Amino acid sequence: MKTAKELGMKSVCITGVCGQTGSYLAELLLDQGFEVWGLKRSASNFNTQRVDHIYDNPKFHLVYGDLSDYSSLVSFVKKAKPDLFFNCGALSHVKVSYDIPEYAADVTGTGVIRCLEAIRAFNPKIRFLQCSTSELFGDTSPPQKENSRFSPQSPYACAKLAGYWFTVNYRKGYDMFAVNSIAFNHEGPRRPENFVTRKITRAATRIKLGLQDKLVLGNLDAKRDWGHAKDTARALYMILTADKPEDFVVATGKMYSVKEFLELTFGKLNLNWKDYVEFNPKYLRPAEVDALCGDATKIKNTLGWEPEISFEQLVDEMIDHDLKLAQNEKNIITWEKVIEENTYDKS
Repeated sequence: MKTAKELGMKSVCITGVCGQTGSYLAELLLDQGFEVWGLKRSASNFNTQRVDHIYDNPKFHLVYGDLSDYSSLVSFVKKAKPDLFFNCGALSHVKVSYDIPEYAADVTGTGVIRCLEAIRAFNPKIRFLQCSTSELFGDTSPPQKENSRFSPQSPYACAKLAGYWFTVNYRKGYDMFAVNSIAFNHEGPRRPENFVTRKITRAATRIKLGLQDKLVLGNLDAKRDWGHAKDTARALYMILTADKPEDFVVATGKMYSVKEFLELTFGKLNLNWKDYVEFNPKYLRPAEVDALCGDATKIKNTLGWEPEISFEQLVDEMIDHDLKLAQNEKNIITWEKVIEENTYDKS
């Protein structure tokens, strides 16, 4: 990968910088010598824990804004004067998109137009990458690649499909360097706990330490192409700094079921998942996506990208991280009990 100096570039914008992939991307770009500007939603709760360790870096800047607010995106671009713009922001949880579909469409779909228009108004030479998703393929049989049939099965996927085509349209209509990364599932210890992989590793480690009794899940037969978010972040950088603007599938080419993820995770903790996991239909999607597995031949042959972290290494890292969290939680509970037992009424 070329550095910022080698590319003759200085600054970069990242929406969704406080998320899993955005935070890994920020680290990577800082290492490459970029000035990194991240967009953070103005929320009532603090959600910067994934970037707190780089907060004091003089080349890292956190700016308030929102994909639903065009004026904040214009201000964001004017402040940063970027060479590169990564749109990692979205309402990214498929199940939640069914509950608030209009919001999902606005932020995840129309938000892409707002980014592109802000760029076009300020400097159409800014390179733009839209973080798209394997959910575009829906019920299309795997392996899925760049020219596979799109068949979105959720409001989230529909919104992402709109963002995909907006990006292609601006590339063709305005001759902009605007590209899509069609990334298959990418996980890691920074994955939010309401996503199935992190839900599993978090629960399994808490069960191991006696902090939790069971884990409730939906479709255990769903199969996904699970890679590491670090590998995905590296692919995004390579796609946006390539010689030509092209869309790429980012995937490992290997597929595992939720059940297999359970078996591996609980097995590494010497537990039998069947003793602890329960099924509840409320966790099923209205339209299930059974199998997603990507064919990343194009990005491998064109840009030389390969995933570096295996599925088993990914699971190991997530278990190690969540086991430490569970141990810290247990230590706190233990100390609270000690304090309670040694507290007495002096009256």
